[in-house]
Parts: sequence; structure tokens; C-alpha cells
Amino acid sequence: MILIADSGSSKTDWRVIGKDDNISQFRTIGFNPYYQTREDMVAGLNNPHLLALKSRVSQIYFYGSGCTSAANKASVAQAIHSIFPLTEIHVDHDLMASARATCGHQAGIACILGTGSNSGDYDGENIVSSRPSPGYLLGDEGGGVYIGKHFLQDFIYDDMPEEIRKEFIKVYNLTIFEIQDNVYKKPFPNRYMAGFCKFISQHKSNPYCYNLIYNAFRDFFHRHVMRYENYQNKPVNFVGSIAYYNNDILRKAGKDLQIQINTIIETPIAGLTLYHQEKI
Repeated sequence: MILIADSGSSKTDWRVIGKDDNISQFRTIGFNPYYQTREDMVAGLNNPHLLALKSRVSQIYFYGSGCTSAANKASVAQAIHSIFPLTEIHVDHDLMASARATCGHQAGIACILGTGSNSGDYDGENIVSSRPSPGYLLGDEGGGVYIGKHFLQDFIYDDMPEEIRKEFIKVYNLTIFEIQDNVYKKPFPNRYMAGFCKFISQHKSNPYCYNLIYNAFRDFFHRHVMRYENYQNKPVNFVGSIAYYNNDILRKAGKDLQIQINTIIETPIAGLTLYHQEKI
């Protein structure tokens, strides 16, 4: 039995490949070694679904945000090992998950636009080049935090259309001080800021919200995709909720920059399942 995990900062999708390719799935909280200690991750992994599989899983393939450095991969592997001590564990970063899910064994540029953002140039087997991914404070162009942060800045500075401001207050009933408390004092400010993207997407018929998303995507293309060699002749694929639910704006921004956008999916877990089924 093989267990596959695609983990972002907000959630983790799990797929179990059992005998005769029977597949089951479930979801848990997200894991990110940049923002969570090993003890925090162990606590999150103490989940009834996972504990029920403890003695039955032979291999785990865990793809996660923040799992780039050897130290972070080791931290996640050790946390998983505490729950699955007899299981063979493989940890890789979420960018590899995006590449394998959307490109398979074909070359292309793999991108993530979810809570955060990332990208890599994939040759069909390995990511041969990638752009820096400095996290939500210094980067994450095009991702949910990036869009949500700019929206909250405009709200605080009273720099958005009055109809959007009134609707936002009506829906969330937030004050500037409450926003600051959530961003500076409470855990996971990245999830908090990205959480407002649902409201922004629901109002993208308003030019302000549309341009907020469009400009974030253009920033992503300029900082990431357009830095890869021969990018105009490579298919560009996306994984993530921000890309998926705003695919019309994403394709428009790509077309305006002469970028070939191919696949856009919300989550890579189905593609990863197919990829590992072919490996069995």
C-alpha cells in the first residue's frame, strides 16, 4: 500500500493506493517546516485516518511546501517516521509535485499559485532550474498571500472603490486593528491574508478586483516564468486554487505576454496518483 501526500500551508491531500489499484482519499491540515516545528507536525499527523493506516503502508511519498532544503526534508521525514516507523518515506518539495502532476515525463515549466507561489523548469524527470522562493514576506508573487496582502493594504489606506470597501465590511465586519492583530499577533498570518482571495475572486467583475489579480499574475510571470531560458517555446502548467479559480485572468495575462499556458489544475493529487501508479 502506497500513501501519497500533497501538502500546502493550508491543507494536505492524501491518496492511498491499495491492492488492485483501489484508491481512497482524505484531507488533513497543512504542514510547512518553515512555520511549524517538528513537534507541531507530529501533533498534526496524529490524525485518525493516518493512524488507521499505520501498519499497512509500505511507502509514503510526501510532497510539501517548504520541503526544499535537506534540513527541512529531514524534519518532515522525522515527523512522519514517528507515526510510521517501519515505512519507507520519501519527501520532496511541492514544486516537484506540480511538475509530475502536470507534465508527467514531458518537459515544461511547472508553476504553483496557491497560498504561496513557486516555479521550476522541468526536463521531464528533474527540475533543472528554479527561481528563488523567499516566502510570503519577500515574494510569493501571484499567490493568495500576495493578492490578499495588497487588498488589505488598499483597505487600510482607503485606496479601493467605495462599493468594494462597503461590501467587504458588510461580509467580514473587520476593523483595521483586528486585521493588524491577525497579521502580527496570531499564528499563520499567511493563511489569514490568503483567505480574502475568495472574496476578491467573487468580485472580479469589478475592475478593481480584476486588476488586483491580473497585476499579481503579471508580477509572477515577470519574476518567474520569463526568467527561464526559451520560456516562450515551452508549455507552462499551473497547480493551485488561485490559478484554478482565476484561470480566465491567468490565461489573459499569459496571452498578453505571449506565454503558452497549457494545464491549470486545482490540486496535483490526481496527477501524482497516476504518476506513481505508472511507477508501481
